[in-house]
This record gives sequence, C-alpha cells and structure tokens, in this order.
Amino acid sequence: MADTAQSSANTQTNVVIVGGGFAGVRAARKLAPHRELAVTLISAEPTFSYYPQLYHSATGGSRSESALPLTGLLAGLPVKLAHDTIATIDPAARTVASAGATYAYDQLILALGSVTNYFGIQGLPEFSYDIKSPAGAERFKRHLHKQLVDEQRPDLNYVVVGAGPTGVELSAALGSYLHYITKKHHLNAPKYSIDLVEAAPRILPRSAEATSARVARQLGRLGVNIMTAQTVQAETADALQLAGQSLATKTVVWTAGIANNPFFKANETHFTLSKNGHVEVDAHLQAGPDVYVLGDNAVTQYAGLAETAVQNADYAAADLLAAVHHGPRRPFQPALPTSVIPVGEHWAVAERGSLRLYGFPGYVLRRLGDLVGYADIESWPKALSVWLADGRREDDCPICQPGASQPTPQATG
Repeated sequence: MADTAQSSANTQTNVVIVGGGFAGVRAARKLAPHRELAVTLISAEPTFSYYPQLYHSATGGSRSESALPLTGLLAGLPVKLAHDTIATIDPAARTVASAGATYAYDQLILALGSVTNYFGIQGLPEFSYDIKSPAGAERFKRHLHKQLVDEQRPDLNYVVVGAGPTGVELSAALGSYLHYITKKHHLNAPKYSIDLVEAAPRILPRSAEATSARVARQLGRLGVNIMTAQTVQAETADALQLAGQSLATKTVVWTAGIANNPFFKANETHFTLSKNGHVEVDAHLQAGPDVYVLGDNAVTQYAGLAETAVQNADYAAADLLAAVHHGPRRPFQPALPTSVIPVGEHWAVAERGSLRLYGFPGYVLRRLGDLVGYADIESWPKALSVWLADGRREDDCPICQPGASQPTPQATG
C-alpha cells in the first residue's frame, strides 16, 4: 500500500470511482460514510440508468423508473461528483484523465459498464434503435408515436433482435403498448407483427432449456413471432436483411450485442484483456495495485447482471477498507444470482440454479427484486417512491397525454 493510502488524523485516502452504474454508485454509497476516505465519483452521464426497467420506460412506463439523477442518489453523502469522460490511466503516476482534467487517486475503482456492439453489420448503427440507456428508450418510444402521427398507421413489422432477457422483455411488452397507443390515436390499425430474432437455436440461450421453452410458449400467447437460428446480414431504412430472407420494417431494436467499454482497449498496455476484451482480475477483483475493476468490465463469474455488480461493489468496498486499515483481506466469492425476466403483464420467470418460478409468483418476485434493486443505490424511502411509480404512464405524444384532445377516428389500410 502506498504511503498516501495510509489514514491519519490529517490525511485521507483519495478514492476515485469511475462509472455511475450499479457498481460505481453502490461503491460510492458504501465508502462515503468513512471519514478516512475522500470519495470522488466520475460519470460520463448525469443520471443513473436502472437497466431492469428500461424496457418498461420504452413502452410507456415512467422515466423515473429507469433514469435517476446521480445528485439525488448521492444527496447528503460526502461524495464529490464529476461529470466527465475518462480516457486514460497512468498507474505509475496514480492518475486517470479526461480531455480536460486529471484526477489523482490512492485507490481506484473502474466500473464503466458496457457499450453496444453491432459486430460491423451494415446499417445497424444508422437505422436500428436500442434501449440500453434512458435516452435510447425515449428515442424508440418517440419513434412509435411519430409513426402513428406521420403515417396514420403502425409499422407492418416490429423486429427485436436478440432473445436474451432484454429482447424477451421488450417484445413481450410491445404488443400491449402498441394496442394502447394505436387506440389513443383512434386508428383502426391493420394487422402487424412483432418478430423476435435470435441467432442461437433457442431464446434465452443462457437459461435452462425448460425455461426457454416455457417463455417461448408465453411469448406465443402474446402474439410474438419467434425466429431462432437467424443471423442479421444488414439493415436499410425500410428493411432488415436476414440470411435468406428480408423483413420489411422501419422499426428494428438491437439488443443482441454488447462489448466492454472501449476505455480498456485504448489503455490495454495497463491491463490484461481476455479474448472478448474484458479485464482479467485477481482474487480481490484488482487488475493491478490499488486498481479494482468491477461489474461488466471484469472477467468474473456471473458478470453482466446488476446483482453481480452490486456484489462486486460490496466486496470491493470492504476489501478497500481492509487494505487501508491493514486488516485481513479475504478473496472474493461470487454468489449465485437470481434471474427474473418479466414476460408480459403480471407474468415472469424466476431462475436460480435449478429452482424456477413461472407466472404470477415470478412477477411478484420481480417486483420485490426491483424494490431491493432501487434500495441498493438509494435510501429506502426514496427507493419505495420510485418503485411505486411502476403504474404511471408517461408519453410525450400530445395525443396520448392525459387530458389531450383526441383525433377523429380514422380507418387505415
């Protein structure tokens, strides 16, 4: 441990956390109350994205469920918040830097999250939508309403690419939302389809086969057309090209690919990267002396889940404090997470190892899980307030807003 990391009556250990997601915010909240630490949280975005509810915000749910201001999450805590994008790291100088500022650290926590990966497929960056961020969810929702206003009809085909949890959640919720807003616009809509496209032989390829089969049946009841073993070749403004067929559509949502934050590739001389670009860490979740790498960025068991990111943050906070106080440091032990995927209204599948719940019991577990999820990153009273916003609708469309005058009913064909 460097001399600067030793606490005394007049010296604080300077802790810099990069990333305003689950791991970063959780670590900041855990470490901030310790007076021997000076905590700085650096985030490229001013808001925290609650990923489990982004699909719901994209289909009419309240923004407050998925976009929480960081200032609110850290209110009352001695945390210095910086809105900045870190580009480089210098472990020898113990600094990280953006284009305009340099931040010195004694202890560093990197939890930058992942980015969308289009795998070089032509047209996807230009024409597809994503719901990986609150801004992306809002852009997709505005597209749905604008299409009804401009064309007086919904799209003929809505295509969700990627049948992991996000793709399943969105495709399951999309049908009821389209029905709701089409009715609000007083349009007698022609028949449209919702296609869920997956390159693997089955949906939810990381879940048990029994879970995939059960969810596929539920999606079928919701009118979702499942297309497995299908690879995307390209997208244009009005079509998605698959291997061997073309789908006429102006609405493609890409949920199929993620990649590690490009910060690590840009600074790969300071990290050991796996084949997929994630960071190799030791038994203390460190990539080097006093540098923790958490959540989606690290090669750890169960990475990619919010629950895992929170577990990483809790461990790193405890380990960092043990190091500062020269106490015993125990290795990280990954905990088996619980996966809960909503599939339509009041229906979800919960999976933990070989244990599974389907239907309404799964939905109840998901609702309780969201309450705990909000409490992981803010106080219980505030968490309860956000959690109770689940039933509120929020649409910017002037026709769909409560109290708005309704258009004259029209038939479309």
